[in-house]
Amino acid sequence: MSLVNPIQIPSRLPLLLTHEGVLLPGSTMRTSVDSPRNLQLVRSRLLKGTSLQSTILGVIPNTPDPASDAQDLPPLHRIGTAALAVQVVGSNWPKPHYTLLITGLCRFQIVQVVKEKPYPVAEVEQLDRLEEFPNTCKTREELGELSEQFYKYAVQILDAVSLEERFKMTIPLLVRQIEGLKLLQKTRKHKQDDEKRVIAIRPIRRITHIPGALEDEDEEEDNDDIVMLEKKIRTSNMPEQAHKVCVKEIKRLKKMPQSMPEYALTRNYLELMVELPWNKSTTDRLDIRAARILLDNDHYAMEKLKKRVLEYLAVRQLKNNLKGPILCFVGPPGVGKTSVGRSVAKTLGREFHRIALGGVCDQSDIRGHRRTYVGSMPGRIINGLKTVGVNNPVFLLDEVDKLGKSLQGDPAAALLEVLDPEQNHNFTDHYLNVAFDLSQVLFIATANTTATIPPALLDRMEIIQVPGYTQEEKIEIAHRHLIPKQLEQHGLTPQQIQIPQVTTLDVITRYTREAGVRSLDRKLGAICRAVAVKVAEGQHREAKLDRPGVAEGEGGKEHILEDAKPDSIDDTTDLGLPPEMPILIDFHALKDILGPPMYEMEVSERLSQPGVAIGLAWTPLGGEIMFVEASRMDGEGQLTLTGQLGDVMKESAHLAISWLRSNAKKYHLTNASGSFDLLENTDIHLHFPAGAVTKDGPSAGVTIATCLASLFSGRLVRSDVAMTGEITLRGLVLPVGGIKDKVLAAHRAGLKHVIIPQRNEKDLEEIPGNVRQDLSFVTASCLDEVLNAAFDGGFTVKTRPGLLNSKL
Repeated sequence: MSLVNPIQIPSRLPLLLTHEGVLLPGSTMRTSVDSPRNLQLVRSRLLKGTSLQSTILGVIPNTPDPASDAQDLPPLHRIGTAALAVQVVGSNWPKPHYTLLITGLCRFQIVQVVKEKPYPVAEVEQLDRLEEFPNTCKTREELGELSEQFYKYAVQILDAVSLEERFKMTIPLLVRQIEGLKLLQKTRKHKQDDEKRVIAIRPIRRITHIPGALEDEDEEEDNDDIVMLEKKIRTSNMPEQAHKVCVKEIKRLKKMPQSMPEYALTRNYLELMVELPWNKSTTDRLDIRAARILLDNDHYAMEKLKKRVLEYLAVRQLKNNLKGPILCFVGPPGVGKTSVGRSVAKTLGREFHRIALGGVCDQSDIRGHRRTYVGSMPGRIINGLKTVGVNNPVFLLDEVDKLGKSLQGDPAAALLEVLDPEQNHNFTDHYLNVAFDLSQVLFIATANTTATIPPALLDRMEIIQVPGYTQEEKIEIAHRHLIPKQLEQHGLTPQQIQIPQVTTLDVITRYTREAGVRSLDRKLGAICRAVAVKVAEGQHREAKLDRPGVAEGEGGKEHILEDAKPDSIDDTTDLGLPPEMPILIDFHALKDILGPPMYEMEVSERLSQPGVAIGLAWTPLGGEIMFVEASRMDGEGQLTLTGQLGDVMKESAHLAISWLRSNAKKYHLTNASGSFDLLENTDIHLHFPAGAVTKDGPSAGVTIATCLASLFSGRLVRSDVAMTGEITLRGLVLPVGGIKDKVLAAHRAGLKHVIIPQRNEKDLEEIPGNVRQDLSFVTASCLDEVLNAAFDGGFTVKTRPGLLNSKL
């Protein structure tokens, strides 16, 4: 037996009460300090002390008693361990506490507690010294290798002071623990050997087909699927680069256990690769005459759009390897942009796939997710190709102007590669990680406006404007397409309902105000539902009258009114017999079904006093007429603008008032007090109804100037005139956009004269001929010409006596 240098501890030790375990001499333990006594000990003794003696503590095992008072010192175990505080770590969350790393030195016995607050201090007697016995080293090393559990009888061992007593108590425990752990290790080894033997036997059984042998059906089926995958890879006719990747992945798949998560990911990847149409395509129908007839039958009007499709067919007929163009149909909702894309696919004989991009804010929706992520999948482009099964479909990218942007990237930027004819032959999806040729895909994008499309993306597309429909076009569309569709959906026939064109015109002008035909379609559906109710009631009455024993006017209380007029849908309500067929929908029936007209022609009423003018505005929903109202009152020369106006419209208002002030003498415009300074002691209020709609743009300049000229001159603006155009400080009229949509809005509102900038005269060629015949156009290059056209008899100067009147 060899002894090491004995360790002497102080005769007085601060006591650390711990309930997390028993610290034995020679062992190390982490303990949490959160009680008030222990916190005071750490702060006063460990954090402020500087000598080695201040880091020696007395560690006493303590079991908290819930019934005891927290202020009183609990009963202390008589034997403890002197310990050295090696490390102190503190934290304030969720409450102040410390974590100590302590190492046991030797045992001690409490002689007397000399202090209880703020932390206990006791006189102690050292019981042993730290001694090492070489013959116990082997036993302790084996325990450390096989067990991580703490001693079961730690307190009893702590109380054993003499070495002989400690040996008698610990050696049997250690030996028993070592034997148990050896047995457990031996059992695990046998189990692993059995598993290896089973894995080695299964392939032998599969090869030799021993009669009566049990085979794993799931594994055999999976192996058969792998064989089929290999066969599909060989016959898929995919590019060389993709084929190499698939061969490499199938080799990895064979080596993987089925239980690995990567097994399913790799298998799904290979199944996608063999399902993609690498070289499978459809043959285009290149009969231009048949294509023209098909487009005319499916869609009325849209001449520019149909012309572009026929041009593509003609060039495709002359050159087989023509790359697919990137078309973008821009127009208000309900004009048929999406349905035209479907008709294009039908005309070409290609597969059609629609991808809705509205609200998409993750570039992975376009490019796909990388396979390193859980739940990864290909993007919408590759997934669409898998769905249609050919590499030359028609892809409709719907609502491309409503793409979002987020922390996951910009999908509009991801579309740059897809919609670039010079790059999309080598498109790489993140999931595939190999190139796919998109050059034969015909991409058609739709949008309501180009203002929200990034310039780089807009530059890659061929923009085709799809304007709103005229009233005549809507009537034709209703009777060619909408009414037959609604009759079929509601189970009606033309022998049961008739909707004259004059009724359709009433629906268009009085119950809808839109550039497209969606609201018109819904109104026609409401008419068909009302008629369906009458037809169903009539069939019920017929069945009732056909029953034996029931006469007219008996039992069922059915009566026939001789003077009844079954021409209107309401006249048949109280009839005993079914309504006369077909039911004719006239204005009275229309009012009963749809209610009072929603849009009445209020133009003449709104312009019944000075200070009101009609402007023309463009919105993503089509053209609209816009009233501008002005009033003046005594004040300090302030200009008030209301109606949710943008900065550009506010600047137009300031330009208009400045031009009128500078030309007040020329037109003899005065304020209420007769002064040529229009803002002297006068406030002006400009309002743009409706106040809930945000408005901006430069095209209201001429309307604001005309409205203010009417206010200060006291003259009425013509009630059948609408105008649009941007102005300068010198009174010039500059061109604006959206002329066709604006003119159609004026035509829908029943106006007769339209004032446009002279440099927009070229845009009148796009106006349908019937609309040009109904409207009178005035092209103006300056505000003088605008004012002359906006007032009856021109804008005549009211001169003072002695001056000649002149028409400017």
